Amino acid sequence: MTVHFEVEGTTAIITLDRPERRNAVDAVTAQLLVDAFTKFDQDDSLSVAVFTGSQGTFCAGADLKAVAEGKPNSVHQEGDFAPMGPSRMRLSKPVIAAIEGHAVAGGLELALWADMRVAGKSAVFGVYCRRFGVPLIDMGTIRLPRLIGQSRASDMILTGRSVSGEEAVMFGLVNRLVEDGDALTKAKELALHIAEYPQMCMRHDRLSMYEQWDLSETEAIKNEMRHGITVISSGETVSGATAFSRGKGRHGVGVES
Repeated sequence: MTVHFEVEGTTAIITLDRPERRNAVDAVTAQLLVDAFTKFDQDDSLSVAVFTGSQGTFCAGADLKAVAEGKPNSVHQEGDFAPMGPSRMRLSKPVIAAIEGHAVAGGLELALWADMRVAGKSAVFGVYCRRFGVPLIDMGTIRLPRLIGQSRASDMILTGRSVSGEEAVMFGLVNRLVEDGDALTKAKELALHIAEYPQMCMRHDRLSMYEQWDLSETEAIKNEMRHGITVISSGETVSGATAFSRGKGRHGVGVES
């Protein structure tokens, strides 16, 4: 099995495991990733997923050896299934990428798909597929400029150069830069921190954040209110306000802790 699914409390750990191909994704692995993230999203006992790669590499992109052998990844304009697997999926819960080593080409696109990225200091990012005439078709040309701005994205997309962990955190491409070998541990800690908060409110705010890209400002305001009213109507807001009045949730500590 090239994709492993493990559970630690409220966290799912989803691991790419094709070290002989530097965790490159072929068609079978793409489907397994979709299956794993669908399983996570549908499990009410899980709050956050941590997405990582085995043996010191996040993902080297699509499996170009498989492509050369006439076994390409699926390429369709419609539907949620992307060439790398889950890149077009909009989950209801957050995903944190724990990155060691290379996250390049389609691997960079998978990292961009995650809500947050925790990376070891020696991590390397880049549009390495520039070298081989392989296009970014897992939303890399969309997400990268939205995350780091078009000027910096142009630098990466046009040149295909390597970007270090230090530069990536300066760009805002990486959220947390940690010591090498600590990315998975720190991502798990971050997942537990997020899981402490009232989940319905967090998830609706998250969805509103993503949905606003497709909307005018006027429609985005209405959409934000729709999400907010759903949360308020659920009773979670009153419950949280009551907890606050009793002294919980202050000084950066989650209400549920």
